[in-house]
Amino acid sequence: MANMTHTMTGAIIEAMQGGLPLTSRPFVQIAERVGTDEQTVIETVRELRTAGTIKRFGVVVRHHELGYRANGMLVMDLPDESVETIAERLAEDPAVTLCYRRPRRPPAWPYNLFCMIHGRDRVGVQRKVDALLIANDLQDRESCVLFSRKRFKQRGAIYVSSDTAAEANIDG
Repeated sequence: MANMTHTMTGAIIEAMQGGLPLTSRPFVQIAERVGTDEQTVIETVRELRTAGTIKRFGVVVRHHELGYRANGMLVMDLPDESVETIAERLAEDPAVTLCYRRPRRPPAWPYNLFCMIHGRDRVGVQRKVDALLIANDLQDRESCVLFSRKRFKQRGAIYVSSDTAAEANIDG
């Protein structure tokens, strides 16, 4: 029974990871895809959220199609002891769409905080970056804005592949 539950959970995750159907009851369609009922899907999602496996539902906006053609990654070298506090402040700014810490790779790469900012053009993104740095008294910190040149892929994460789901069914 536990393997069947595990298999159903994997099937539900796989069905949802491509995006929820844009209907008033998306879990009905997910249930139909995996061969169960709406309540089972809702309960599984609730369990996954309680366990922390699913932290949130979000939207992947294809910003390029909305006219946001400039993507700037602000990279900064911040003191390790204050990077978390500063990152939390920056992440609250509406202009910042992603904010995360990465390890430095000295000597060529001194940066440890990354913030993505989207805009209609590079000048607009640079203005947002300048305002963000000034508002947080970071204008004297080493930083750089890296602009995207070409978009290769944009979608949500994939956690369960069709092959993995098929293997789980074989074992069940």
